[in-house]
Amino acid sequence: MTDIAPVREEVPEEVPPLLRNRDFLLLWQGAAVSGLGSNASSVAYPLLVLALTGSAADAGLTGFVALLPQLLFQLPAGVLVDRWDRRRTMVWCDVLRGLALGSVAATLLLHRLVLPYILVVGFVEGTLTVVFRIAASSAVPNVVHPSQLAAALSRNEARTRGAQMLGRPLGGLLFGIGNAVPFVFDTASYLWSLVTLLLIRSEFQAERRPRGVPLRREVTEGMGWLWRRPFLRTTTFLIAGSNLLFQALFLTVIVMARGHDGSSAAIGVMFGVAAVGGVLGSLVAPAAERRLSMRTVVIGANWAWALLVPVLLTVHDPYLIGGVYALMCFVGPVWNVVISAYQLAVTPDAIQGRVLGAVGLISFGAIPLGSLIGGQLLSGLGAVSTVWVLTAWMLLLAVTASLSPSVRSAPALTGATATAAEPEPAPAPTA
Repeated sequence: MTDIAPVREEVPEEVPPLLRNRDFLLLWQGAAVSGLGSNASSVAYPLLVLALTGSAADAGLTGFVALLPQLLFQLPAGVLVDRWDRRRTMVWCDVLRGLALGSVAATLLLHRLVLPYILVVGFVEGTLTVVFRIAASSAVPNVVHPSQLAAALSRNEARTRGAQMLGRPLGGLLFGIGNAVPFVFDTASYLWSLVTLLLIRSEFQAERRPRGVPLRREVTEGMGWLWRRPFLRTTTFLIAGSNLLFQALFLTVIVMARGHDGSSAAIGVMFGVAAVGGVLGSLVAPAAERRLSMRTVVIGANWAWALLVPVLLTVHDPYLIGGVYALMCFVGPVWNVVISAYQLAVTPDAIQGRVLGAVGLISFGAIPLGSLIGGQLLSGLGAVSTVWVLTAWMLLLAVTASLSPSVRSAPALTGATATAAEPEPAPAPTA
């Protein structure tokens, strides 16, 4: 089965611009502040574990456990997001994530924090984040007009990259003030997100009718829908491969910066510099979505990453490392907006959560493996050899993208939005 090519849909005059869409702005603002806190704690976690144990392997294990829910719970989370009220689900995720991060800050202040507790909290928060992310992504097409979907995704990308640009330096700075401070800040960010969600009036899903389908069948529906679309299937596996690389690379550049006498604050600034590239990429993404074919985006992105990874070995200053990393981050938003807009547009709302769960299982499921593999490679081979291993892996992905028939024959995006001509209905239940 081939993918359905999107067509351009003009914005009607009566549709207000995104900047006057109250509910979209509330959703955007809440996620922006929450993302700022999450990025601050994402830098603080490995720094905290390295301070407690001095082991890169332990830091890698912490990242693996925190991200393991990305592998375990994508499909069931997608089913629940399609069954439950999406906004209410997001509210409870924020409440519980805030409590989890607050407990880390409390145990740190009481000098009771140990590695096993960090692992437990990381796993719980990671599980809730999987559910929240799928619900939030599924909600976007219901909060904005279809003709504004690509623009909304571009602004979400800018939000994500901006949170990285500011949050990671802030995490290093706050950690330098006190080990518990980044986690206190992240707890407050979840509370802010909770307030914005409670103020939103729009429904986050279309009207649902009971289908009488067993839960086990619902779990597999999203994967089946994705598997029957060669282009989306191939790009999902390519995303998985690059996600594995970037998660391993995240820990690698921290170790490299430490080896060049980089302070906690300098490491935070390094990731902030890298995030600038992501912000700029998100600003370019709408124009790329209008002008570039999906084939060009997929093949070009993979080759850009493959050529940039070994450049890390030529620089020895944390800020220059951040500059190289920024070039890699520039490419990511273009990929995300182009491919995500297409996928959201051709997916029926009734199975949106399950399809996102299937995509997340494959693409995000590789992230915990990247953290674990990165830690083991760094412990066994050192930073330089690890970079060469990751370079070889990225070259393999670039070659695969270039030779893939489904990528080479990918449909072209012809407009500023990715609106499906006639989306295929959800699979009917069978006996």
